[in-house]
Amino acid sequence: MMRQIWRVMAASGGMRRALALAVLVVMAGVGLLMLSGWFISAAAIAGAGAVFDVFRPAASVRGLALIRTAARYGERVLGHDATLRAVAGLRGAVLAGLGALPWDAMQRLRRGSALSRVVADTDLLDGLPLRIVLPAAAGAAVLAASFALMVWLADWQVAAWVVGCHLIATLAAGLWGLRRSGQVAAGAVAAERAFRSHALDLIAARDDLAVYGQLDAQIDRAMQAEARACRANAVLEGTERRVAMAQELARLAAMAGALVLGAQAQLSPAIIAMCFFAGLALAEATAPMRRAVADWGRIRDAASRVAPMLGRPAARIAPPQPALPLIVDGIRIGPGQMLGLQGRSGAGKSTLLSQIAGLIPPTAPITLAGRPVQDWSEAELRAVLTLVPQRPALIAGSLRDNLALADPAATDARMQRLLDAMRLPYPLDHRLGDGGQGLSGGEARRLAIARALLRKPLILLLDEPTEGLDAALADVIMREILLISCDISVVAASHRPCDLRAASAVIRLE
Repeated sequence: MMRQIWRVMAASGGMRRALALAVLVVMAGVGLLMLSGWFISAAAIAGAGAVFDVFRPAASVRGLALIRTAARYGERVLGHDATLRAVAGLRGAVLAGLGALPWDAMQRLRRGSALSRVVADTDLLDGLPLRIVLPAAAGAAVLAASFALMVWLADWQVAAWVVGCHLIATLAAGLWGLRRSGQVAAGAVAAERAFRSHALDLIAARDDLAVYGQLDAQIDRAMQAEARACRANAVLEGTERRVAMAQELARLAAMAGALVLGAQAQLSPAIIAMCFFAGLALAEATAPMRRAVADWGRIRDAASRVAPMLGRPAARIAPPQPALPLIVDGIRIGPGQMLGLQGRSGAGKSTLLSQIAGLIPPTAPITLAGRPVQDWSEAELRAVLTLVPQRPALIAGSLRDNLALADPAATDARMQRLLDAMRLPYPLDHRLGDGGQGLSGGEARRLAIARALLRKPLILLLDEPTEGLDAALADVIMREILLISCDISVVAASHRPCDLRAASAVIRLE
């Protein structure tokens, strides 16, 4: 699960540079303290009048300080840049997975749940490179390099003690903390998710909740979820503090052991001081574990929801295949022809349209270019046909934004001609609210028809295209649709016989 997510995030690039700089930052810090401790001790032991080269060690100290500062700046810039690009790539993969869901699964997916996966969960997963992978890899590299350096300059026992104290304490406290935080974090994330859901419902349905006397109850549910989240977060913070305490005790043990073991090994005071300050400095390599303990549970919980979505192939727009003639229950429809579906409300007109669109399994023989509709892939079907349902989906933004969903390269002139044809007296910059607020039901449907015509599908499926319009306007709209779609096949479902006057064939549903 984590490996799959890491592959997606690492594919965005920049992680190796960020890791190299993270290692350089910690190594420069450790080297700076070790060299400073040796330099000060060696200079004190040399005493006044002794020949002692102060220039090269002093220059090295200044050089390490400059390297550390520059590397820290670069690590912050490149590390966060790589993480932001990784999150953007992960978010795109999640959106592709959501777009590839089967129609029935997409219909069951709540908007709040989908939004949480795309935004909240992917934002939590930025901690995977920032607080888990890069710090762990950098810390391991620095501990190994420091061990080798102290074995070379001092004694292997001293090196083993200094590095071992940090490593063992960090692993032990980290494993305990990760197990404990993993149990609590799931509850914290669930409570935070419940609070967001209750808050969104409170905002979206405030008037209805007030009318039915449920406003106070909804506020209470939101606040109870917030209280649960606060309690769980307090436990996580306590766990983080305990891990930090264990690491501080390990640092003290490493520093004390460096003095004792260095004296037993009869090392020079300057070398002992160097090992002493190494024990002090190596805490920087293991310090990220305390933050990782607090965040690991949330990261793992978010990954459990995101990873299954990444396993789905991203939907790709397939090149249009020959799709005509369309044959529905033995009735053949070719280019420039219209098939009418007529019947009372509830007779199954919308169901048959969904079957033609491949959204639900067909109950009657339906073929496109001689192939049963169920044999067409999702990408192939979307490339050749477009369905305009009774309640079309519109987005908040301008009319241009809504039309551009069908063809981002379409010119303003072409978009405006379609708006005029659908008798929509608005400019392209006219703004809509969430879900198309600002338009009547009939105007929203006509905007969706204009968007479908802009796409130029081979087969256009219309569900009650003139519902709510007077007879004169309905007749104009149907004429414009047939005029613009003169070279494609149209299937229109309507309970109004006047809408189907131009139909080449009509299927009457009872």
